[in-house]
Amino acid sequence: MLAAPVSTHALPAIVDQVFILFKDWLVSFLPTSWRPAAGVVLGVIAIVCVFPALFALTTVFERKGLGRMQNRYGPNRVGPYGLFQPIADGVKSLTKEDVVPLNADVMVHFLAPLTLVVTVFMGFAVLPMGRNMALVSLDAGLLFFFSMSAATELSVFMAGWSSRNKYSLLGAMRAVAQMISYEVPLLLSSVAVVMISGSLSLPKIVEAQSGYTGVFPHWYIFTPWGLASFLVFAIAATAETNRSPFDLPEGESEIVAGYHTEYSGFKFALFFLAEYLAMFSISGIGVTLFLGGWSAPLSFLNVVPSWFWFFSKVMLSIFVFIWMRGTLPRLRQDQLMNFAWKFVLPFTLLNLGVTALWRFMGEGWARWVVCSVILVGVYVLMGRVGMFKKHFGPRSYRYAE
Repeated sequence: MLAAPVSTHALPAIVDQVFILFKDWLVSFLPTSWRPAAGVVLGVIAIVCVFPALFALTTVFERKGLGRMQNRYGPNRVGPYGLFQPIADGVKSLTKEDVVPLNADVMVHFLAPLTLVVTVFMGFAVLPMGRNMALVSLDAGLLFFFSMSAATELSVFMAGWSSRNKYSLLGAMRAVAQMISYEVPLLLSSVAVVMISGSLSLPKIVEAQSGYTGVFPHWYIFTPWGLASFLVFAIAATAETNRSPFDLPEGESEIVAGYHTEYSGFKFALFFLAEYLAMFSISGIGVTLFLGGWSAPLSFLNVVPSWFWFFSKVMLSIFVFIWMRGTLPRLRQDQLMNFAWKFVLPFTLLNLGVTALWRFMGEGWARWVVCSVILVGVYVLMGRVGMFKKHFGPRSYRYAE
């Protein structure tokens, strides 16, 4: 008996929901009472497989990208175009000796990298990676995500304190100070989105941005308050993930390697993995809050699967991280802290007021003009005040004879 032909109108919907349909097909072989739990397990397996695979590819792309920026070769010996380099790195990490300092707190030293990876993975549970593709749909999904990301600070301090090494402890204290300082504007920049969308549910926040005016989307980044919130979020996210120019917790030239100085082998690989997973996670939440999540950038592109747009936006964010690493120099500790508390936080608080003004002024061009003028004016004023009485002479370069 021949199957009925699939309608051309239904085909994009089937491709969009292909992973959901595949999961439902797999769990259909199980008893009805087992299906909800089996669906969650399959979702967890997918997350645990997909994002580490993206991590492996990203390490190659980052090395090649940085090599291109610095006029040198990236990995090019292991496999075609060096694409098998992550496999070699994984084998090396698994076979290297696990060295634990004699005076270290062995249990805490062991648990720190595991705790870090687990808490980062937990954040993926509430991210809507496509239409109907959130593993767990919580009414307070945004709150859950940030509660999980805050737990990483404990893991970092566990690693530095348990090593019984002054460089590790200094690196851990610098990392915790940095993460706490930038976590405040990170959260406040997200509050602006909650004020406009009226929900802490991540799928509902995406749905609030899914409309179009003509072919152009209603993403929050295309509003004055949304652009300001996004820029603050991007700065704070870079500091939260310890990426350049905010990579002070590792500070190789100052404190050897920071909080994971005394880690080797697979434990160090877990820290490395957690850093990149945190990049994917924070990029995913940024895409969800400001860039429409899984919605298409133009209305006529909605035929493309929603999960494609989500992962495309996330990978674009990752390449911006890589670009900044190859471009910007590392800040000093005092510059980093002053920037957080004297500029980023006050500007974020002001933006919350602008967001409330935008919400209650109603539709029309008046709120665009008023909100834009306030934000630009305060930005310029704060920049002038911050640079008052600071004189920078011409740079001089000295070369060895």
